[in-house]
Amino acid sequence: MAEENTKNVAPAAAPAAEAAPAEGEATKAKKSGKSIPAGIAFIRSTFNNTQVSIADARGGVISWSSAGKAGFKGSRKSTAFAATMVAQDAARIAVAKGMHECEVRMQGAGAGRESAVRAIQAAGIRVTQITDTTPVPHNGCRARKRRRV
Repeated sequence: MAEENTKNVAPAAAPAAEAAPAEGEATKAKKSGKSIPAGIAFIRSTFNNTQVSIADARGGVISWSSAGKAGFKGSRKSTAFAATMVAQDAARIAVAKGMHECEVRMQGAGAGRESAVRAIQAAGIRVTQITDTTPVPHNGCRARKRRRV
């Protein structure tokens, strides 16, 4: 009887080990092997946070980071130092995937705009163009009331 139990267990374990990898896993391995020489870095710097995402030329995101992901909390998320760390983190991943140059598109009026661009350059990515894409109304909707501090 003991021999019969082992015979039944062994064939059940073998097909599970031979199972082919899922289709999604195979495509992920293919994508990571591709080198991306040029791309676009999107920097969104608000008064409360800084977010950096680096994409390929078609707009597919390669790497991203934010001040919260980098470990900053509260008012420290809005500092220039946090923006530097965020941009370094995102740029390091992009350089590992083969990126050499990028164009930068900045949005917002936060403290981390210029420091994020400097951090991307320091990580080894050549910045070819810097564009400010902050939305500016051409006298559309009525603005909110002014903030009193």
